[in-house]
Amino acid sequence: MGKWTLARKPGRTLGVLLLLLLGLLVLRRLDWYRLVPVWLRNRQSGLQANGPRFTLEDSTFWILGGSMHYFRVPREYWRDRLLKLKACGLNTLTTYVPWNLHEPERGKFDFSGNLDMEAFVLLAAEMGLWVILRPGPYICSEIDLGGLPSWLLQDSGMRLRTTYKGFTEAVDLYFDHLMARVVPLQYKHGGPIIAVQVENEYGSYNKDPAYMPYIKKALEDRGIVELLLTSDNKDGLQKGVLDGALATINLQSQHELQLLTNFLVSVQRVQPRMVMEYWTGWFDSWGGPHNILDSSEVLKTVSAILDAGSSINLYMFHGGTNFGFINGAMHFHEYKSDVTSYDYDAVLTEAGDYTAKYFKLRDFFGSLSGVPLPPQPSLLPKIAYEPVRPNLYLSLWDALQHMEEPVSSEKPVNMENLPVNDGNGQSFGYTLYETTIASSGVLSGLVRDRGQVFVNTVSVGFLDYERKKIVIPLVQGYTRLRILVENRGRVNYGDNIDDQRKGLIGNIYLNDAPLKKFRIYSLDMRKSFFQRFSVDKWSPIPEAPTFPAFFLGALSISLSPFDTFMKLEGWEKGVVFINGQNLGRYWNIGPQETLYLPGAWLDQGINQVIVFEERMAGPAIQFTETPHLGRSQYLD
Repeated sequence: MGKWTLARKPGRTLGVLLLLLLGLLVLRRLDWYRLVPVWLRNRQSGLQANGPRFTLEDSTFWILGGSMHYFRVPREYWRDRLLKLKACGLNTLTTYVPWNLHEPERGKFDFSGNLDMEAFVLLAAEMGLWVILRPGPYICSEIDLGGLPSWLLQDSGMRLRTTYKGFTEAVDLYFDHLMARVVPLQYKHGGPIIAVQVENEYGSYNKDPAYMPYIKKALEDRGIVELLLTSDNKDGLQKGVLDGALATINLQSQHELQLLTNFLVSVQRVQPRMVMEYWTGWFDSWGGPHNILDSSEVLKTVSAILDAGSSINLYMFHGGTNFGFINGAMHFHEYKSDVTSYDYDAVLTEAGDYTAKYFKLRDFFGSLSGVPLPPQPSLLPKIAYEPVRPNLYLSLWDALQHMEEPVSSEKPVNMENLPVNDGNGQSFGYTLYETTIASSGVLSGLVRDRGQVFVNTVSVGFLDYERKKIVIPLVQGYTRLRILVENRGRVNYGDNIDDQRKGLIGNIYLNDAPLKKFRIYSLDMRKSFFQRFSVDKWSPIPEAPTFPAFFLGALSISLSPFDTFMKLEGWEKGVVFINGQNLGRYWNIGPQETLYLPGAWLDQGINQVIVFEERMAGPAIQFTETPHLGRSQYLD
């Protein structure tokens, strides 16, 4: 398969020239489509469903794929991870495209840095890998709102994943921009994309029969010409089939394999079968166990899938990290937010290290290839740096005076509808609501997801999904009531994605009377947020700090930086920022006990470390060479 570049045509000089031109594109962002020779642009037969098998240029083709998301892996490590994917014996990369990250504000697109989807796809091509693109617009992926931008929820009547006009207009504008980038990367234009997925697991949502045909047409109208696929789990396969797209299945057990392949045969007759997502592990939720799937079980199921005549994609081959606040959540019987690590117990670890699954699968795929596999890349070194002891501090209450003017509102306003970010509302982070009260009593209301309640600067408890009331102690005169609300992650899967507005939802009541006249601070904690806090704003850490608070320290590195893991023993709950990069959340309820810190984000010399802690600070920030993921639970 690795011969897709120029090995099919003679001419060493032409091959070198093309590689130079592609390299120039990556560096200069040129229109590379116009630089590709005509004979390479006009490929005849891309990936096709021919009877029971896939063919590529009329030759039988088995998809041996692995999922890896560019937005969850530092760009500096893309090459390392893709080389490891190739060395495992796989021939195809699959990746989602997150709308919420690429269009954080309506009409403002970001495909730079770690979000450079085109560079990622071209790098896969350089590795000799094919690509299956999964552009959504909804992607699930354990990412906030399933990858849909939160500004969609400003519309009180919004019906996501339907042909509701407010949704389709936004999708159309996004696809206009995205597909202009994707089209030149397709196989028939000389690129590595051999198939494109239509939405994601829509059968288990299935609220509008016109929606999937609309998405399919939206792709085709914008120039998508490669094989179209759908992807569904056992709950949605029956309702997820779409005319003109090949149905594929998502599963974890051999039992599901038999049931679902039988259904595919009954619906699609003689068509190639593919497991689009074979779940090599599972994601973790705060307060739950660390999920593990035994490597021997993985090997048995992968072998069974191929023995059944099915192509396969390993979800995940490499999970990476939910850096920042991008993690999603589940809310069926109870609300559960996903941890920062997206290790997933995948084939590669969160830090890109090999696992028992990797070695077993490499041996297995190697036995099928007929040719030696590429050598395994060396592991990236890890290091345990000396502990960092923060020496400066800024309480949240003191920080407020350095922030932009708060929003004044008669009633509470949810995050998404705050008049901030050029009218796009607030997507991630915290929101602080302030008002005055003149009496004690019972405070009640809907808080999404977790609200710490303060009387002046004293914490009196929390409001969340379980605790909807709290007693406010006796106060004298007018007292400031504050509620610090955290968006812990919008639900990414299920029927309730339309109801994922965050902050205070509707009125909040004291003794059943609605409170009025709020000052609302948007605490999104982006890089610009911290630029307001110059050195002179910080103070030495007092004996008894007032929480919540920011703590500032320095990590000194004398040689070239290496990967490490941060361990916040003695700290309770908060967020860590290194050189302005949001590493993500920590919480002592586990299961995740360390935060992955890529060496690529560190500098030789002094590195700024900021910790936002909600309740209790430890004496130091420790570092370790290995991650700690807490107690484990084996998946069934």
